[in-house]
Amino acid sequence: MGSKWRKAKIALGMNLCVYVHGSSDDAAPSVADSASRLSDSSVAEPGVSGELGLPPKMPTTPTPSSSGLRLSKSGSRASKKTCAICLATMKPGHGHALFTAECSHTFHFHCIASSVKHGNQICPVCRAKWKEIPFQGPPSDINLRARINPVDWPQDDAWMTILRRLPPRSNSNRQMSSLFHASEPSIFNDDEQLDLQTELPEKTTPPLVAESSQAKAVEIKTYPEFSAISRSSSQDNFTVLIHLKAPLTTSKQNSGRNHAASPMTHQTSRAPVDLVTVLDVSGSMAGTKLALLKRAMGFVIQNLGPSDRLSVIAFSSTARRLFHLRRMSESGRQQALQAVNSLIASGGTNIAEGLRKGAKVIEDRREKNPVCSIILLSDGQDTYTVSGTGGANPQPDYQSLLPLSIRGGMGSQVPVHAFGFGMDHDAASMHSISETSGGTFSFIEAEGVIQDAFAQCIGGLLSVVVQELHVGIETLRPGIRIDSIKAGSYKSRVSSDGRTGYIEAGDLYADEERDFLVSVNVPAGDADVTSLMEVGCSYKDPMSKEKVNLEGQEVRIQRPVNVGVHTVSIEVDRQRNRLQAAKAMAEARASAERGDLGSAVTVLETCRRQLSESTAARAGDQLCASLDAELKEMQERMASRRVYEASGRAYVLSGLSSHSWQRATARGDSTDSASLLHAYQTPSMADMLARSHMTVPVAPPPVQPARSLRAPPQPR
Repeated sequence: MGSKWRKAKIALGMNLCVYVHGSSDDAAPSVADSASRLSDSSVAEPGVSGELGLPPKMPTTPTPSSSGLRLSKSGSRASKKTCAICLATMKPGHGHALFTAECSHTFHFHCIASSVKHGNQICPVCRAKWKEIPFQGPPSDINLRARINPVDWPQDDAWMTILRRLPPRSNSNRQMSSLFHASEPSIFNDDEQLDLQTELPEKTTPPLVAESSQAKAVEIKTYPEFSAISRSSSQDNFTVLIHLKAPLTTSKQNSGRNHAASPMTHQTSRAPVDLVTVLDVSGSMAGTKLALLKRAMGFVIQNLGPSDRLSVIAFSSTARRLFHLRRMSESGRQQALQAVNSLIASGGTNIAEGLRKGAKVIEDRREKNPVCSIILLSDGQDTYTVSGTGGANPQPDYQSLLPLSIRGGMGSQVPVHAFGFGMDHDAASMHSISETSGGTFSFIEAEGVIQDAFAQCIGGLLSVVVQELHVGIETLRPGIRIDSIKAGSYKSRVSSDGRTGYIEAGDLYADEERDFLVSVNVPAGDADVTSLMEVGCSYKDPMSKEKVNLEGQEVRIQRPVNVGVHTVSIEVDRQRNRLQAAKAMAEARASAERGDLGSAVTVLETCRRQLSESTAARAGDQLCASLDAELKEMQERMASRRVYEASGRAYVLSGLSSHSWQRATARGDSTDSASLLHAYQTPSMADMLARSHMTVPVAPPPVQPARSLRAPPQPR
């Protein structure tokens, strides 16, 4: 056998053949059939390789000792492996070729062949540079079959995995150039038709819809600052907390945390999503960053359901739509995985062009899923669009990065959830993009947690149960006026006479909560009870598309003749602490941007001291403790100008984004930082994050996060 291998190496020029595992009773297809399959499978959008149909192969495979390739064995160890590209299990005998590279990492052949076809020449897992790469082609004539199979092996394999010497590096640049300069349609109205089957059960069984709507009602609770005020006294700025909580989805209640059936089981009980990902593939993303981005996108693709639609925009100096907005059916997922896997890093960073093309996909689509969002990831600064606004101290015009069509200027607002990757991204611009569009800004400091950050985000997007939530407030006595509404980044307004007010609270994920503080003046009274206000809300059910109106709840306080010690509501005090901490973060950031880090640290330290003296803190409130830990972390990241610019600014801005929208964001070098804000992370987010932890095939390569730049903790 050894002599045959030596002869094979000589004949092939050190290139080797790999056969696809198959069961012993599998019939090998003819060469003509295989060629026909190649022709059928090669029909795909420009720039994207089609799904290759791989027929069953030989039951056994020779195992050469070449350093160029190790062939997969059909032992139990191989059956437990997971392809690092598509995250699917690799099992011999299932009709899929397995390729093991010279670095010993194994992949589905069709996954890795698609990657190297577009210029990738390094291992997606360990980043080792390969001397030989796989390519695929049909052995269409007998001479070719004789040349690639010179030894005395069976000749019934219509498909073979061949190793090819790597082309010059310049080929990759030409391939990348062709990807971004290939012709595109002028109008992106080629979105795939929606899967209407998910709506049939609701249309054909109205009683179930009624029961579902009743079960999905938003919960409203109100908490006055004090339960009682003496009749003879009046009080200004009396605070009332409005607490809203979205219902759980049916799938969440009945799923039993069965992650294996995630994409399919959730489709009939949640709103389908149109998701556009805008991904930075500039030169700075080369290497580990791009590999981990591909893995994270693979996780997103695998967790979208067949009624969800996805389109991917890649941008560097310019932008390119990799494939049209299409449903994530089995074929859709395969195309998406191959498209993402074909990406290589090259060029500059043109965020505005990437967002413009992403907005065009959304604007031009013929049909619309109930939920729509954009995910933006970049590790650099836009050098093509951002410019100063003029004046003595010109500030960058970050608004110019966001197309008017998705920030509400020409229609519906589409949230852009922005992810700043690494220490060199422009956190201010990414935060501005997300804030303007109604999305969140997350700071991914360590490369290895990008998948977790994406998982947390889509865990929310795939669980929207409330849309266009409108909260109405009306006072119930002529002498009572609304002084202010504290709603963070949500739009709110008080009428000129102070009698009414409203809050536009947007969309809610399953089990998500919102807290708003309303200040009113309470006049002296002569009754035992004073009715202060009525709070009600209306919203749209994304599944039935019907408007739901909830009856208003009356807020009352007792008015005894005499009141002893006033005991403030813990719920109200907790939210005051949250708003106070967010205000301190904004003030500290403003001081840091002026170069006064000393004042910034002092502001944060003062806030920590005030929080420790609050009623909620003395009662052992967990949110108060989390806020203190967050403020302390920010102090450490403002120890010097270098530390602040490397990680402090992004960490503070991600915190401000989280508090202003009351929604979880990724922080720093670990998604565990999100645990600082347990009140914002929903069960769906936590479940998707847990799923991400379970599906990572291997530990990420070692990285050096900016945490090492922080100063050691200072004693309080």
